[in-house]
Amino acid sequence: MFDTILIANRGEIACRVIETARAMGLRCVAVYSDADAGARHVQMADAAVPIGGAAPADSYLRGEAIIAAAQATGAQAIHPGYGFLSENPDFVAAVEAAGLTFIGPSARAIRAMGLKDAAKALMEEAGVPVVPGYHGADQSGDTLSRAAEEIGYPVLIKAVAGGGGKGMRLVERAADFAEALESARSEARTAFGNPDVLVEKYIQKPRHIEVQVFGDGTRAVHLFERDCSLQRRHQKVIEEAPAPGMTQEMRAAMGAAAVRAAEAIGYSGAGTVEFIVDGSDGLRPDGFWFMEMNTRLQVEHPVTEAITGVDLVEWQIRVASGEPLPVAQEALTITGHAFEARLYAEDVPAGFLPATGTLAHLAFPAGCRADTGVRSGDTISPFYDPMIAKVITHGPTRDIALSRLRAALKGCEVAGTVTNLAFLGALAAHEGFARGEVDTGLIARDLDQLTVAPEVTAADLAQAALVATGLDGASGPLTGFTLWQPLARQVTLLADGEVHVVTLRVIGPDHIRADVAGEEVACERLGSLWHIGGRPAVAAHREAERITLFRAHGLSLSILDPLARAAAAGAGADVIEAPMPGLVKAVFAEAGETVTEGQRLAVLEAMKMEHALLAPRDGVLAEVMVSAGTQVEAGAALIRLEAVEEEAAA
Repeated sequence: MFDTILIANRGEIACRVIETARAMGLRCVAVYSDADAGARHVQMADAAVPIGGAAPADSYLRGEAIIAAAQATGAQAIHPGYGFLSENPDFVAAVEAAGLTFIGPSARAIRAMGLKDAAKALMEEAGVPVVPGYHGADQSGDTLSRAAEEIGYPVLIKAVAGGGGKGMRLVERAADFAEALESARSEARTAFGNPDVLVEKYIQKPRHIEVQVFGDGTRAVHLFERDCSLQRRHQKVIEEAPAPGMTQEMRAAMGAAAVRAAEAIGYSGAGTVEFIVDGSDGLRPDGFWFMEMNTRLQVEHPVTEAITGVDLVEWQIRVASGEPLPVAQEALTITGHAFEARLYAEDVPAGFLPATGTLAHLAFPAGCRADTGVRSGDTISPFYDPMIAKVITHGPTRDIALSRLRAALKGCEVAGTVTNLAFLGALAAHEGFARGEVDTGLIARDLDQLTVAPEVTAADLAQAALVATGLDGASGPLTGFTLWQPLARQVTLLADGEVHVVTLRVIGPDHIRADVAGEEVACERLGSLWHIGGRPAVAAHREAERITLFRAHGLSLSILDPLARAAAAGAGADVIEAPMPGLVKAVFAEAGETVTEGQRLAVLEAMKMEHALLAPRDGVLAEVMVSAGTQVEAGAALIRLEAVEEEAAA
């Protein structure tokens, strides 16, 4: 067994690996970029080594720097986590050439599964069912287009390298194929350095069910399945184990196919075999097909740990140190049900755009497992995935586990950046999902229902006004009012784009009346707790002029200076701004050009995704202020349309 391991990753997975390794009595070494010098994983480790700049290419993708850090600190093995270099066979080979152990599969196994087209051919040889499609070497547009016609629309274009939905496009008609192909290739080239794609049949009511496998290089076992069908933009949102509606017959068939896949490549360590399942007529042993194999630990591995009682990271370390598989297949059983929800810093109403910002406050409720790499005061960086945490619950039945997930999401407190917390709460409360009626199209079909903004009530505004004036304390005199004047004060708040004026009037030492648009709300301090409109005040956090009330998964309100409101009114209507920090990947228009509403003008690359910037209306471009290759900050002006008056004068 090793005594020291280095974790070649960051964020929640680095913290997760350190927790298990420390429990095993191992010394842990972290690596960090300039942006992560004060990160949680650095604080948790026994030693930490700086490896370069904030961009992944300057730090976490520098294999030689990571190996040098391991050698300098006496580490005998390197755990890659997931992402970054975890599925890079050249890195594995370099680790082994340096006399170190890679805690994961061999370079040969990773290469075998690294390209989706070659992997599918290998799986066919191993007797694993695969989706009809084209996986050939000829990457010409004509060949791929003809293949799509032969397969029959709709089809999926998928990057042969990588995963996470990057380089993937759904094409529903031939007229859209060429543009989708160009976009998929561009994104794949950026994300994986390989523009090659495959084309496969799109299953109309698909479910994404994957099987956790674990091998020791000779034999393998499966640790049952996870359902990952709740996705948006082909990225998982909520996962669960086991899959709802799964029969013993189908579980046995899928598990056997996954083990065949792992043993066909002499797999060692934790891996996931992903299947696309036809859910149109229930789950059938003849209704699943191999999609790909992820040759690493998965983000959603905690739900498997919850139902099996297995620590997959401990298994990884033990098998990498030379131990055989800890248990035989017949010793593995399922206990209860588990869910995992991915909490992200992202702007859901703006189309799930990744967000940045400082986490002014972050807290998780008791009764759930929260895997996180950040703390209150940490910054969500534009350089990495914007995940805040994974919220995991377990229960004896699916209904109980889901009820616990709903409660856990309600109890999460996040302030300082926008998040998808309310969206996760709406998903967990979705009636169809509660019945187990899941498929990969659920979110897209019910997106309007899932993104309804919570109503800001008069009681919410009254409490926010108390927080804004500092009158929400548990004790002490009421302050913030001028002597020799009536005991009243106005507070102007902005909530969900609407301005509200709240008037607070002191009635007594522990009694304030709030006037909210003519509605009176009684605010009373009973002991150490305020009651607003007859209900206990919720937890709240104030950071500068921003107030977060921890109700309805977090309500954000801003304190407005009435004198500054007029200056901001109507500004920027004809200017297209960067919705987040990023790299301008391409610009498709120039000054003087006439454009139409919805026309693609530029592409911004941020947080490993491409985002199209569209013309907000018909008009003429007055200025194009950036070019391809420009790095921009959030809110930077990129393109300006001529004002309507200018166009009329012309």
